[in-house]
Amino acid sequence: MRPSFSMSGVVDLSALKQPSAPAAGGSAPASAPGAAQGAAGAQGSAFVVDANEADFQSVVLERSLQVPVVLHLGADWSEQSKQLGAVLERLAAEFAGGFVLARVDAETNPRLAQALRVTGIPAVKAIVAGELIGEFTGAQPEAQVRQWVTELLALAKREFGLGAEGGAAPGPAEPPLDPAMAAAYDALAADDLDGAARALQNVLSQTPNHPEAKPALAQVELLRRTRDADPAAALKRAKQNPQDIGAQCAAADAAMADGDADTAIALLLAAVRTFAGDERDRARKLLLDYFELLGAQDPRVAPARARLSALLF
Repeated sequence: MRPSFSMSGVVDLSALKQPSAPAAGGSAPASAPGAAQGAAGAQGSAFVVDANEADFQSVVLERSLQVPVVLHLGADWSEQSKQLGAVLERLAAEFAGGFVLARVDAETNPRLAQALRVTGIPAVKAIVAGELIGEFTGAQPEAQVRQWVTELLALAKREFGLGAEGGAAPGPAEPPLDPAMAAAYDALAADDLDGAARALQNVLSQTPNHPEAKPALAQVELLRRTRDADPAAALKRAKQNPQDIGAQCAAADAAMADGDADTAIALLLAAVRTFAGDERDRARKLLLDYFELLGAQDPRVAPARARLSALLF
């Protein structure tokens, strides 16, 4: 499922607001378990904070009146939470005040997770002006998360007046985009995937090894192929038709678009092992696209490349 924003789907978070702070002498809310460690990890960055049930109103809701807040709900046991958290922290530093990343331990804040309708870990929620306006579940490729953040900032400025000319976001303004990529990002912001693909192909025709355009095009092509995909139904069809390379690739695409890269990679490696000729090559090329999407730094890529080489040679 493609992470997206919808004003018609806005969720009112007023129920999460806390009562006013107690008078002097009252007991202050306790920090969430692990908050001190999280704060230390974010030390030196004004763009990453930790939040819990006690301070959600001040750390997230009130802050979202000034700047978009990206809420990351994860858990220490979840490897996907760690991978997605690292991506979000890199983007928070890169966008330098365009948004604030608020980290929540869903295990130690179950009521908060329930109120936010968290259905899986990790979960990401976009909160602007006290309203939840976008979300996705599961680890996503960095290119897709970057696109999601870009759309969030555009929506926050357009609908809520937050951004460079709106609320006072902390820190310096978002760094300018690569001019060569401007047309592609404009198309993405307008949800024009076909236009974005054309723009990225134009960039690559001029600069074949453009470091941003290659993974971005792989992401856009994936989104074009999976506009209306149902991951569960696609996987069921793949299991029912093990000799259909189209069904295997469609299931892999649906899983990848849904953030389940492990399943997507496993399906294509199995297809490379099972099929021959053009069908095998189709699975191989699609798997290489996924490697481009995930990036060499993703811990799943190197083992999968080694396995692919072993299957081919």
